[in-house]
Amino acid sequence: MSFGAADYDPHLSAPTSKTRLKGAEIVAAILKREGLKQIIGFPNSELFDALAELDIPPVITRTPRVAVNIAEGYARVTGGRELAAVTVQYGPGAESAFGGIAQAFNDRSPILFLPTGYPRGHEAVTPNFEARRNFRHVTKWCEAIARIQDLPRLMHAALSRVRNGAPSPVLLELPVDLLAELGEVDLAEYRRPGRSLPQAGAGEIRELVGILLKARDPLILAGQGVLSSQASAELVAFAELLGIPVATTPNGKSAFPETHALSLGTAGRARPATVDHFMTRADVVLAIGSSLTRSHYILPIPADKTLLQVTLGEADLGKDYPIAQGVIGDARAALRQMHDEAAEALSGGEGRGARRAAVEREIATIRAAFMQRWMPLLTAESVPISPYRLVWELVQEIDPERTIVTHDAGNPRDQFTPFYQAVTPGFYLGWGKTTQLGSGLGFAMGAKLARPDATVVNIMGEAAFGMVGIDFETAIRCNLPILTVVLRNHVLGGYAASMPVATRKYGANRMSGEYAPIARALGGHGECVTDPAELRPALLRCLGEVRGGRAALLEVVTHEESRLAGLSPEMR
Repeated sequence: MSFGAADYDPHLSAPTSKTRLKGAEIVAAILKREGLKQIIGFPNSELFDALAELDIPPVITRTPRVAVNIAEGYARVTGGRELAAVTVQYGPGAESAFGGIAQAFNDRSPILFLPTGYPRGHEAVTPNFEARRNFRHVTKWCEAIARIQDLPRLMHAALSRVRNGAPSPVLLELPVDLLAELGEVDLAEYRRPGRSLPQAGAGEIRELVGILLKARDPLILAGQGVLSSQASAELVAFAELLGIPVATTPNGKSAFPETHALSLGTAGRARPATVDHFMTRADVVLAIGSSLTRSHYILPIPADKTLLQVTLGEADLGKDYPIAQGVIGDARAALRQMHDEAAEALSGGEGRGARRAAVEREIATIRAAFMQRWMPLLTAESVPISPYRLVWELVQEIDPERTIVTHDAGNPRDQFTPFYQAVTPGFYLGWGKTTQLGSGLGFAMGAKLARPDATVVNIMGEAAFGMVGIDFETAIRCNLPILTVVLRNHVLGGYAASMPVATRKYGANRMSGEYAPIARALGGHGECVTDPAELRPALLRCLGEVRGGRAALLEVVTHEESRLAGLSPEMR
């Protein structure tokens, strides 16, 4: 689905004369015109019925936060090229959705958020929670509608912002009395907003490429902007032309195929040794499609690097790091410009084939040594099961070309990301700017909603499942068969170090419970594994259930594991 003005079809227009419609019907008609496939939300909104009348189904969750997480997963898998819209009830619904919108804001996810609002005239009445006042810092546009005749104009404004500029949630608050009000509108005058992709100037590109060509050991750091601009093929071509190794940010994982000989892997908190080796040695780092946000969960870039940045958002330039050159532009357009400029500069000169071959050999050597060091953990026969054994079984059994994988925050992310090689753009939903426990479950359902043909796997710890676990029923009821793997070790993994006294005296890091029975009680398939020899057969059974159309939960009883790739000196 594209958003160009040429896609406007006059035959989809409403009658040319003004029509009396309720506010909710006006919004629904516009969303129908925009190609909306489903409306996600909880628990009540006038938009559910108005859209159902137009054959657009609702996806009703158990919590507003998970509704937003589903919308984010959908938006990220489709690269923002299909509209992700979510609605919640005014007051407590909007309050509960705040965390999900904050997560989407940090993840740069283009979501249209349409919370209902208190009736007009109740503004600034304590303790009413007004979305337009409270979401301003976690959206890039946050407004409320006051007059029904303004609905088409403000919907156009909201959708234009969803589709243009740096991706981010966009909020339009819809008072409930306005949604029930009748008004005269001429929907034939509504035009779908187009999508504009900024392109850098030729001089900027020439200067940037010149720095790269003179670099001794350049490195490319690819972010989520490469995915949203569908620029993976262009990134591969550019990296191959210059023989430059490529790492990705956590959000950008899968932007560059990690089976490629120039791939270093993901530069997260935990990462393969290839990332550290080449980042340490690099003299120039090109960050393409990245906001270059500093985070505890993203490998920091050392201060001695010459840093180049290509981003869609002007506010990202030099935000967290001093940059030698910043370029505003769409990643795909910029990569094509850079490729043409570099190819012209190299024509008639010395080729880069020998350099590329040497870099590829070095990457392969370092990766092989890294895997050899970690193989005893990945293939461990210990009881309780090593979480790395689960990682290894997943790596062996799932097809990365047909499987969308996501994880939750904490140890599941840090233990899985360094070893899983993502190859299909958008088929790995990573996150590293904020890490709200439980988000992975909604992301997985959103991914399945976007790509029903794909197998979708979500890995989470028991604390994360405890925050959102009841929404496993949403996957069953809404026919979104996903596999959720829950690692159970009866502790908050890693948290004892931050509260040693409370842990020693009161067991503050302890958890209890069993989760496979919950999955079965909610109508899904659930089983628990305690023996490493039974892990692969159980995984295959669960994958079979998912492929047969039934959501499954695999509970794996593991021991707590503190060793993380890139962070444990004894494993480097």
